[in-house]
Amino acid sequence: MIRERRSKEKLQSYYEIFMQTGGVDPNVHPWVAESWRRSRDLKVPHRTLPVLSRLPKAELNDLKLKNKAAIEYLDGLVKEVHEHFSIFNLSLLLLDSHSFVLKNYALPFFQKTPGEVEGSRLAEEDIGTSSISIALEHKSPFLLFGPEMWIEDCQSGDACSAPIIVDGEVLYVVTLVAVQQPDLPYSAIVSLVLSMKYALENYLLTLSRLEATHTILDAVPLAVYHIMPDGKIAYTNKLGEKRIAQNLKGRPDNTLRLSDMVLNYRHTPLAKGFMGVPSYNKEVTWITPHKTYEDITTVVPLLKGHDVNSIVAVSLPIEDLRTLVAHAAGYTARYSLTSLVGDTSVFTVMKTKATRIAKHNDHVLIQGEPGTGKQRLAHGIHQASSRAAGPLISVKCGDIPADYLEAELFGGSGPDESRPGKLELANGGTLFLDEVEKLPIHIGNRLAEALLARQLHRAGEHVMRPFDARILAACDSDLKRLTERGTFSNKLYHVIAEDVLRVPSLRSRREDIPLLSKHIIEEVSEQHQIKPKKFSPEAAELLMEYDWPGNIKQLQGVVEYAFFHTPGEIIKPDNIALPGKTGPGNAWKDDKDAFVDAWKAAGGNISRLANMLDVSRVTLYRYLKKYGMEKD
Repeated sequence: MIRERRSKEKLQSYYEIFMQTGGVDPNVHPWVAESWRRSRDLKVPHRTLPVLSRLPKAELNDLKLKNKAAIEYLDGLVKEVHEHFSIFNLSLLLLDSHSFVLKNYALPFFQKTPGEVEGSRLAEEDIGTSSISIALEHKSPFLLFGPEMWIEDCQSGDACSAPIIVDGEVLYVVTLVAVQQPDLPYSAIVSLVLSMKYALENYLLTLSRLEATHTILDAVPLAVYHIMPDGKIAYTNKLGEKRIAQNLKGRPDNTLRLSDMVLNYRHTPLAKGFMGVPSYNKEVTWITPHKTYEDITTVVPLLKGHDVNSIVAVSLPIEDLRTLVAHAAGYTARYSLTSLVGDTSVFTVMKTKATRIAKHNDHVLIQGEPGTGKQRLAHGIHQASSRAAGPLISVKCGDIPADYLEAELFGGSGPDESRPGKLELANGGTLFLDEVEKLPIHIGNRLAEALLARQLHRAGEHVMRPFDARILAACDSDLKRLTERGTFSNKLYHVIAEDVLRVPSLRSRREDIPLLSKHIIEEVSEQHQIKPKKFSPEAAELLMEYDWPGNIKQLQGVVEYAFFHTPGEIIKPDNIALPGKTGPGNAWKDDKDAFVDAWKAAGGNISRLANMLDVSRVTLYRYLKKYGMEKD
């Protein structure tokens, strides 16, 4: 609060009346009167400045380091007007929100040297009424005249304090003390304090926004660079810094010129960016002395007038993009019905029925032996349905403990939040329940009731929430028989078995094995951009003679293993490692070299190696760690 000049003689008389009688003259500012009463109740000495409470030196140094940005900014402001502080006998303090002095600028504060006052606390309980305590109490700038100060030794000067507020929070207090100086108008004191207040607030607000921006940029899987015309990097986020650090090894200096690190710099979109040509989502290869990167890159020129002042480059590693897509793929169909290949009658009849079933909205039970392709079929049905634009949510019932499975499906509510379950997330789309036979009966009964009512309530809630999801349930066993035995919910069975699809085993469609093998080869070669290979008639015959207890999943592992282990273009019988006969067997569990060979054969792909070795991904990650081959 900015105040007009007051008669110090009258203010002095008001102060003396209060000290003698406790009475407050009506002309005393109400904020000052409140502070006087609190100071009296706190029994703060009012004659001389008491010994101040001070932080230990180590704590003060830590506090200064924590508030380095504000101190350094105020240093710069004071430097420009320092001579005026000397001329007009001014003292400037920067305090934190707890009234500890972070720095004392210019002349000593009430005959205290800077070393004495810094780290001291100047709160109301320490020095009584001051412009500092009033500014903090009311979150407002305040000019306090000498006779209004609680301590008589401090009444020789006037003080103006202003709180530094950022995003509604008081961070600091700036205090300007003017020892009796008739030549200095009060408006000058107030103007100087307010200028510092608004300048520091704007700086800290900008700094806060920048820190938030940097946090966001560090969190995204992108390398972000701000590059100057000479190739110097003005800014980069953490991923960019990591790449730079990888290429500074062994260099004589820590230069940050991207033009020196990228060997094909002139052939990248960066060079075009400095010619004013932007590039968006271009596939770019970055060649550096230590590593080659393949990215999706966007380059945007920043103009100053009509000239390019600098450029911003944003690069997403393709490997990270694949990972993101893999995560997102859990919510969209990865396969279509056309990806299901086979010419045998037993297969074509099943595929025709699946195409017909996809067109309506009934729930579907998909039955078949493990590895027959039930998941791929479910994806295909979703994609061919009217729900294709909606989500495809998958739940593997056997992977989730029964205690958590109910919350996973129906959601849960706690004291702080309420979260949806997979049924709600699948609203407008499809919920794929894999290994549905492992669903406990009580959860199956609740699921059946929710599907019939088309509404549910989350655990811990009584609010009914509508949903619209189609169920595609996959089972390795005869679900009807399990229901009759009483090991599966009878209610749920009759809901999800509106249509039943039985997926034939691979041994019942042996004639499809060459076609399936060819299709697997084509998918792998396209994914790895390697020329396709063919099976010799003898190799194809060998595959057809095997019984394939693990069905298509097992065939895929064997075909992929043969593909990566065949040096030529023709896969022969010797290149095929049938399960239980040749190949890695179980040697990889104890022999790192055998594991590395299998790892290379799978092209470093976890899912492919899991198929080849017929183990879970979790098991493979454990062995990767065991052999010191953890993926970055």
